[in-house]
Amino acid sequence: MPIAILSGARNKKILAALGGNWQAEMEGYHTYTTLADRDADPMRAQILRHLAQAELEHAALWAERIKELGGPQPVYSGGPGGQADSLANRAGGLRMALRRLEIEESRDIARYGEQLKALGDEGSVAILEHVIQDEKDHYRELGSLIRGHYQAPAGAPKIDAKAVLEEMLAKRNQGRKQPGSWIGDAIYGVNDGLGAIFGIVSGVSGATAGDPKYVLLAGLSGMIASALSMGSGAYLAAKSEREIYHAEIAREREAIAMNGPEARELLSLYYQVKGLPEEDALNMVNHIASDPEQLLRALSAERLGSSEGALANPLVSASSGALSTAVGAIIPVIPFFFMQGIPAVIAAAIVSLAAHFAVGAAKSLITVRSWWSSGLEMTVVGAVEGAVTYGIGILLGKGGV
Repeated sequence: MPIAILSGARNKKILAALGGNWQAEMEGYHTYTTLADRDADPMRAQILRHLAQAELEHAALWAERIKELGGPQPVYSGGPGGQADSLANRAGGLRMALRRLEIEESRDIARYGEQLKALGDEGSVAILEHVIQDEKDHYRELGSLIRGHYQAPAGAPKIDAKAVLEEMLAKRNQGRKQPGSWIGDAIYGVNDGLGAIFGIVSGVSGATAGDPKYVLLAGLSGMIASALSMGSGAYLAAKSEREIYHAEIAREREAIAMNGPEARELLSLYYQVKGLPEEDALNMVNHIASDPEQLLRALSAERLGSSEGALANPLVSASSGALSTAVGAIIPVIPFFFMQGIPAVIAAAIVSLAAHFAVGAAKSLITVRSWWSSGLEMTVVGAVEGAVTYGIGILLGKGGV
């Protein structure tokens, strides 16, 4: 492709943009590859690897254009796992990571669209038009993955049933709770403890003009009660989840024993829905069914969407829930250990609202909202809660209750 002579300033601007594109595509390649390596679903993992390869091809196009324009060879500055190793993606799990990637793909489409108008470089525009179409395909495919419809991306090679089977058998016993998933439970525990005890502290402060004796008594009692309640609730919920899972496994085992052909047909249909051709799905199921326990695990994983290793540990859930709730609950109480009266009330309000913002911002780790909007929302909610309970406390205090 002939290279137009560009001015130094314009060439520098174009190279900066192309360098940013190359970095983004390489980060996407590492992100998709890492997610695919960690995914226990082999068919979804194959699609993620195809998306990774497409990102790598895009990066090669940008690198070649940079070279044509006389720029230096770009060097990747991100981590080996891309965005897959970010705290947000580890805390939110695969589904949330895919949702974030879907949003990033839409942003890339918009950014490349702006470059179509701004760069004014024929060679770069030709690459942009090709890449934008690919990114639109990626956006649609990620949406399909999030909804569980495993339709292969445009141009993807036919799913290799043998490779999928080998990977499935290798990973089937590795079902485990998503790394970092306890972070979400801890954030919500801190949120619950902070919200509940801030309301108590505000109300008692309004009724007693910030008398530390009463505020500490009410706050600490509420903290202990909230922590025990959250811990016991988390323990019972996790224990019940395991009991339900084991009951469902027993039903599946009985169903397979009563009608094995129907169970194999059902598993084959699950794989066909995910995009595997009928013949390949049947061959895969026949291989799996050679081991009855393997068939039970495979069918249960598809029907229940989980495995025993992926279930929460009741003791871990209880400890995480209780401790995180206690941490959140103690925050509004701390100023009353050192202060009293209105100054203590003001200090408690300041630290509590700051904590509300921090917890709201931390919630963005397990959602796709921006940290500042989530933090601001929590702060407003906390401020309203504190004002209302403080006002109620004043009314009750004046009424001699």
